[in-house]
Formats: sequence, structure tokens, C-alpha cells
Amino acid sequence: MFGSLGRRAGVRLAVVGAVLLAAGCSSDGGDEKAEVTQRPKETVPYWVNPEGNAARQVAEYRGDGKDAEADLIMKIAGQPVAEWIGLDRPDERTEELTKKATEADREALLVLYNIPHRDCGQFSKGGAADGNAYRAWVDKVAKGIGDRKATVILEPDAVLHLVDSCTPQEFHDERYHLLKEAVQRLKQQPNTKVYLDAGNAAWSQPDALHEPLRRAGIDHADGFSVNVSNFYPTAASKDFGKRLSAKVGGKPFVIDTSRNGNGPFTGGDPKENWCNPPGRALGDTPTVKTDDPQVDAYLWIKRPGESDGDCKGGPKAGDWWAEYALGLASGR
Repeated sequence: MFGSLGRRAGVRLAVVGAVLLAAGCSSDGGDEKAEVTQRPKETVPYWVNPEGNAARQVAEYRGDGKDAEADLIMKIAGQPVAEWIGLDRPDERTEELTKKATEADREALLVLYNIPHRDCGQFSKGGAADGNAYRAWVDKVAKGIGDRKATVILEPDAVLHLVDSCTPQEFHDERYHLLKEAVQRLKQQPNTKVYLDAGNAAWSQPDALHEPLRRAGIDHADGFSVNVSNFYPTAASKDFGKRLSAKVGGKPFVIDTSRNGNGPFTGGDPKENWCNPPGRALGDTPTVKTDDPQVDAYLWIKRPGESDGDCKGGPKAGDWWAEYALGLASGR
């Protein structure tokens, strides 16, 4: 997953995860563990997963005596990153994640990414088989969340691909209906916030997006997200978000800052500058302390270190890529 998305942003509870290799131990047979500490709740209320790919990589590096590499990857492992929900077991998965977050006195950060005809058949192609399958899937997601706290980023690129004609015209009306219904269904959960994805700062004129966002249910959502899986600087994303917000009733927004530390890559084929670009860096760490009332949070929605797709030597979309993660963490 997450293939061509990039083309278009108190109480300290120590949670020691048994984040070892798949066999349950480190590569040298030891019992090394990656210690992950939840960040202060007043700064960022989202759950840090002690068993994520980055934490597992830290444990592997520690076991191999590669402490410098482990320290770099801890820059990722120690931050809350979004959990992407796909086709399989959506109710069990969201129940599991929200329960673990609740037990840590935090809330889950989720991305729903299963819209039919997803990603226009490119690196992240897939999605639900049809509209009814998607409705049933969203219902399972909502039931899995229950009354626990969750923030949901809804369908990255789904609206943008309607605007840029990447998604065939015959699917447009259905997608608008599905997105609006998804927002309304998720908002039936008492402690769920929903941010409808709204593209990135490459769209310098929000005029092309505000009416599609309304058709997709932005009026019923808590806000929108920008820069998901992309690399535009926080300042540019904030400016874009504010101009778009003015067109949709002043809705607040969140910015994906997971990989925007060095801005976008401009040295290659413009059609693929979004896909595993070299020389990128981690951006602003997740926080709700943005000093801007219109910006609800800086979030790591794209999971740093996971591939955009099988380009530039990377594995398939969504797979962990340790070499790339090290580059992001070191800013090279």
C-alpha cells in the first residue's frame, strides 16, 4: 500500500515491546528488546506502537551490535505513526489497535485505504471489489473502533484522483457517495474524529478541490488532511490548507510531516519524483501543539521507511525498507 500517494503532509507510560524478529528473538539468538516510550499525552495523544516495523528493526540492529543504525531508526520507532487499514479483518484489526491504544492511555491513529479502484491501477492498486463491499468494510471498521478514541484519515488521494481525472469518469458518482457515507458512518462512533484527504500543496489553487470535498462529505467530517505521503514543506502545506479551509467553511486540517524535512525531490523524472525519492528527511515530529488554531496536528501518516513502490530499487508498496529508513533518519 501507499504507492503513488506521494505524488498528488503529562503521563509517560513506558511500554517495553517484545519487538524481536519474527521468530521471537534477535538475529544472534539473544533477547534484545526495543524500548518504546509513549510521548507526553498533552503534546501528542496518539499511540506509539512498540511492535511496528521500525521497532523491530531497532531490535535487529541492537542484536547485531549496530547501535548507530539502531539509534537512527529509533527516531522513527519512538514516534506515533498511522496504522493503515486494508481489506483483511478490518473489525478485528481496528479493535486490536484501539484497545492497545486505550490500554496505553492514548488514541489510535488510523488510515482507511480501501476505496474501489484505488490508486488508478498504479503501485497501490486494489481496494474493495465494489460499492457494497466497501460499505460493509467501513461498517466493520466502525464497529471495531467502538467507543474507543480514534482519529481516522479517510482514503488518501480518493478525492484528488477524481479531480485530476486519474479515476475514470464512470466511477466518480459512486465514489462521492461512498466517501460521504463513510464519513457519516464513522462519525456515528462517539469518540472518532475523521479527516477527509485533500491532496497536497502542488495544487496551488484550492478552487478545484473545495466543491469535490463538499460532495465527498467534508461538512460532516472534523476536517481534512494534506500532504499525505508527500514531501512538501510544512509551511507550504499550511498555506495550502488555509486557503482550502477558507473554501470549506473554515474546517481545520492536519499535515503529514513524516518525510518533508528536505522538501520535495526535483532531480529526476517529474512523473516519479514522488516514488522513493533520494535525499529526503523526516519532518516535524508529530504534535498537536502547532501554534495555529487551524492546524489540528502534525502527523506521521505515511509510515517512514515503508516503500512507495517498486521503483528506485525499492520493494513493493508498503514493505519495510531499512536502507531508505536510515536515509530518512539521517537526512541523506
